Amino acid sequence: MYRQVIWLTAIVLLEIFVLVLNSWQCPLTGLAARHTESRRDNFDIYLPEWLARHNKLIFGSLFVVGEAIVILRWRGWMG
Repeated sequence: MYRQVIWLTAIVLLEIFVLVLNSWQCPLTGLAARHTESRRDNFDIYLPEWLARHNKLIFGSLFVVGEAIVILRWRGWMG
């Protein structure tokens, strides 16, 4: 089980690294911007605007909580 967690965590951390290198913006945003004049928060992603606006905070928090649970279980501090 923990081998899968390590691989999935590595994939998420790689995505974070790509975002950091690209000023916290998806590298495909520029490509999408060439095809529309809209610059709403969800112009380049199929999410409701409120979720697109806060997706890094929401999904980042869920990731951190999930990682904390995995660490607690791995350490035997949680059933």
